[in-house]
Amino acid sequence: MKRIKKSNPRVLQLIADLKAKSREQNVGIWRDIAERMEKPARHYAEINLSKINRYTKENETIIVPGKVLGTGNLNHPVTVAALNFSLTAEVLIDEAKGKCMTIEQLMKTNPTGKGVRILK
Repeated sequence: MKRIKKSNPRVLQLIADLKAKSREQNVGIWRDIAERMEKPARHYAEINLSKINRYTKENETIIVPGKVLGTGNLNHPVTVAALNFSLTAEVLIDEAKGKCMTIEQLMKTNPTGKGVRILK
């Protein structure tokens, strides 16, 4: 078993919760996100709103195993779950009538992960 060298207790708890939810629901998406979160923080995804706008459709749910940044525009409402958001990104997603949530909140509202896409 791999030894995890994380010092952020929130990330450690998130990884444990993701793995438990994956076993409980027998769903691979949560294990995939947990494995991405186990990697060093320098390998976490950093996604701009322009990329979210380009690769998503209206009212779609996406998950970003990292941080969402506020560069670019968002022309349609999307639900975005991520580890962190920049302040600009949160404001622009709200202006587009979208929703910002943490990965933990998405796990509670959609435990099976159905209809969720991963952007990296």
